[in-house]
Amino acid sequence: MSVFLDAVAGKQTPYTPIWLNRQAGRYMPEYHALKGATPSLDFFKDPDKAAQATLDAQRILEVDAAILFTDLLPILEALGFNLDYPKGIGPTIANCIDGVDQIHRLPEPDMDSLRYIQQTVRNIRSDLSGDIGLIGFVGAPFTLASYAIEGGTSKSFEKTKTLMYSQLKAWDQLLQKLTELIIDYANLQIEAGVDVIQVFDSWVGCLSQEDYRNHVFKPTKRVMSALTTSVPVIYFGTGNAHLIKQMYTTGATLMALDWRSPLTSTWDDLGCAAIQGNLDPVVLCADKPMIQKSASRLLDEVERRPGHIFNLGHGISPTTPVDHVKYLVDFVHEYSSR
Repeated sequence: MSVFLDAVAGKQTPYTPIWLNRQAGRYMPEYHALKGATPSLDFFKDPDKAAQATLDAQRILEVDAAILFTDLLPILEALGFNLDYPKGIGPTIANCIDGVDQIHRLPEPDMDSLRYIQQTVRNIRSDLSGDIGLIGFVGAPFTLASYAIEGGTSKSFEKTKTLMYSQLKAWDQLLQKLTELIIDYANLQIEAGVDVIQVFDSWVGCLSQEDYRNHVFKPTKRVMSALTTSVPVIYFGTGNAHLIKQMYTTGATLMALDWRSPLTSTWDDLGCAAIQGNLDPVVLCADKPMIQKSASRLLDEVERRPGHIFNLGHGISPTTPVDHVKYLVDFVHEYSSR
């Protein structure tokens, strides 16, 4: 029995399951020991190391689900984008999209370049306890498109929106190509053994309701309709409280909320069987009394309603003390089981 998967299905569980965005990461000494001097991109593509990072985080924290250790962006290499992770800068794409012609010239995806992900999943599954859920993940069409256009992170998404507004045919062509690639990549993970797929739409909050409806909704719905026939799909974005209802109607199994959205009222408004979230991750950088106060307030608000999966409203910060993360996991398990 998996408490996590029961909660995903909206079933009553003996305690509130918890897992955490970015639970395997730079805040953890074991991660640094495993990674060593390995470049980030090579680390993501090494099935043995990536599986070990996944398993280490689940076992150290004793969370109820493991999430595949990789990144949103290596998928873009299958379309010929040159991806790198310079130290202290974050992901960069040297040949980012600089015009409509480049979109027209995008090749057919090289799926063989992504098959390492299947071996990573198999390695994890072979050594993961049967009562622990395994989450795979992909980036959403809009978020991947924004990286491909901006060449990295952005505050204004000026290049992305300019192309979206002024070159609609090319925009639709790009999102269609990304959508089919996302589906194929997620299916590689599903075939290898993941239980759930989480779709990360990290930058979708920069859009208005109208822009989401006109330019993003249809391809995202295509992703959901292709995947939810195989496994449950969790849909997550940030800064997107104004888009939650539209996002849910794409057909996701459940929504994951960032810390800005009120959990229970949003849950009631959506009418979904389950929901995930949504503690502010910065709380984990404070002291343990604040962690306990914040987590108990959220759990009291939910009142052990079936279908709640405790998580953060974003990823764990690299400066977070590991002991604080362990404390949160133990507290959620103990407090919710009373």
